[in-house]
Amino acid sequence: MKVVIVYHSGYGHTKVVAEKIAEGAQQSVPEVELVTTAEAIENLDLLTQADALVFGSPTYFGTVSAAFKQFMEATGNIWAKQRWKNKLAAGFTNSSTTNGDKLNTLTTLSLFAAQHSMIWIPLGILPQHDHDGKQLAEPNGMGSYLGLMTLSDNAHHQFNPPADLDTAEAFGKRIAEITKQQRTYAGATTKGVYHYHNSFRF
Repeated sequence: MKVVIVYHSGYGHTKVVAEKIAEGAQQSVPEVELVTTAEAIENLDLLTQADALVFGSPTYFGTVSAAFKQFMEATGNIWAKQRWKNKLAAGFTNSSTTNGDKLNTLTTLSLFAAQHSMIWIPLGILPQHDHDGKQLAEPNGMGSYLGLMTLSDNAHHQFNPPADLDTAEAFGKRIAEITKQQRTYAGATTKGVYHYHNSFRF
């Protein structure tokens, strides 16, 4: 069982988020691998072996980075053969502003997964509110549902308090748990079909 996180990080911020997602995923899945987009382009077979792929990019000018787009376009042959069909997918993005069109980045990532016929995992973490109905800073302080959004400053690797990175870790754990569920279900279904066919042997 393997989860591979494919990311581009221009200044190191998105890498930090990717590492926190990996920490969360490793609580449930034994094999979690971090791969940059450049590394992924050189070894696309590694991605094909994964049960779940997590895509991460900073939001630059309202969409994914050029490096991430290069990776997307490098998967053309995989798309043509639908080699990632029914694999699980999820996405995350980081920028230095509260919104900064991060939703468009997540939409781009989810459409990329959809074109590969993958099954998308949304964030699945509800924002919390105080007694007056004001949204608290976390979990899911960005109020995102399609995937994970995080906020960091430009100068230092400091993230939106009190810790967008806790949400990243929780997201990684969720991805891993769903991956385990899917693998367990698929194994049980395959086993059931096997026994069904063998029950008719003469």
